[in-house]
Parts: sequence; structure tokens; C-alpha cells
Amino acid sequence: MTANPPDSLSPFLDRVICGDNCETLAAMPAESVDLVVTSPPYDDLRTYGGHSWDFDGVARELTRVLKPGGVIVWVVNDATVNGSETGTSMKQALGFMDSGLRLHDTMIWEKVNVVPSVAVMQSRYEQCWEYMFVLSKGKPKTCNHIREPKTYMDTRKTHQGHRKANGEFGELKVSQRTDKILRNLWRIKTGGGHAGDATCHDHPAVFPERLAKDHVATWSNPGDVVLDPFAGSGTTLKAAKELGRRFVGIEINPEYVEICHRRIAQEVLNLFPENNIAT
Repeated sequence: MTANPPDSLSPFLDRVICGDNCETLAAMPAESVDLVVTSPPYDDLRTYGGHSWDFDGVARELTRVLKPGGVIVWVVNDATVNGSETGTSMKQALGFMDSGLRLHDTMIWEKVNVVPSVAVMQSRYEQCWEYMFVLSKGKPKTCNHIREPKTYMDTRKTHQGHRKANGEFGELKVSQRTDKILRNLWRIKTGGGHAGDATCHDHPAVFPERLAKDHVATWSNPGDVVLDPFAGSGTTLKAAKELGRRFVGIEINPEYVEICHRRIAQEVLNLFPENNIAT
């Protein structure tokens, strides 16, 4: 662990760093990251090259590097072992709270294209979702709500303004909005077979681009720093770059680092000409 972290984030910006995430995070300056969007390996459901990781260390370092008002989106699920779900996801959410973060929202990612499992259906209902824990360092400083079209026009009448001095309400108005804020259950296809990106086929669990983009768009603004300490195939980094954010990726598997390089090297409008991709 680095005894005296640098004051500048510049050596880490717009890079994919191949190394241990705890060691890399410890070398980053405190309160330097606006948003973390990541999906860590959980319960050994994938091998990821045989690498292990330290939750307590990652939680501690992410809390340290997060700016006040910054957000962590932690996408995770549980394995079923000997007929029981492990509860690892909830333990991790509580672990972040113990490190000083708020559990701002417990969101759900519903996988609309999940492949049925005969073995699972013999004893329980088909698993088709994951947690998306939204953790914040104090009140989130940014929330750009994503909206969707309304199925029906809202014609309800609502009172505008405060009560008058005589106790009567102000004039009745009819809402004319044709869209509404998304609910906290997002229905999104899984990445496998639907990423539309041949550069990431060598990764065992591809993160959906839409999921990453929607979180980056919601919890950060252009120019903000987005971090993924389990960069994997680089989906969060690619989303950040395409939306005009700075990014920092950490990935211990050299093969996945190469996948990240290929994906974020794809042409987009580069708002930061000094961007570079390096190990």
C-alpha cells in the first residue's frame, strides 16, 4: 500500500491499469472520483482467470477515493449453495454502510432475455434479476433522471401554488407531460450475445452497455471522473468515454485489459484530446 498517495489523479486518468485494485486504489488521491459503476465477481460464479479479491479492502479504498456527494453503483447477485442463497450481496451493501456510505437506493436489473435453467426450475422460480445498489457519500451531488414515454397521457388536475389567504387552493392545472421518470427496476437485456461488439466475446460475463450508460448519465456530468475497479471487458469505461466523462479502469487480468483497450479505442467524439490508453 502506498504510504503517501499522490495529490493528482492525472497519472490514472483515461487509462486501463493492469494490477490489483486495492493496491491501485491506495495509490490514488482521496476524494478524486465522482462515480463508480462496477459489477464485481461474486460467489465464484465465474473464474475470471482464477484471481481473487478483498471486499473489505476495496470497500475501504472506494469510500476514500469517492468525492463528497459521489456515488457507487454496485451490481451484484448471489450464488445458491446447498439449496441456500449466500446473501453475499446484502452483506456487501451493509459492508459499504459500515464504511460510512449511504444506501441511497436498492435498484433491480431485470434480465429480459434470461436463459431458463431446468435444474433451477425443479425447486424454485427462475432467477432473472440482480441488485444494483446505489451507495453515496452523503447526498448525491448529481441525479439526471432518465425519462421514458408515458403509456397514457396524464390528464389529472393538480393545484398550483400555495393556499390563498382565505384558505382556498390556487387554480387547477392539467399536467401535459408526455414522459415520466424511470422506476428503479430497469428491464435490460444481458450483455452475452447482445453486446453487438465482437471485441468483448472473450469475456465470460459482459456488462450490458445500456445499463452502464444509463447509470453514468444519471449519476455524473460531462467532465466527471468515472471509475471501474473491476473493469472486465471495459463496458463502463466505454460508456464514460462516449458520454464525455473521464475514466479510470483497473483490471488484474491482462487478457481482459486487452479487451478494454480494443473497446475504448473505438472511434467516438473525444472531448479530451490528451486521452491515452496505457497499461
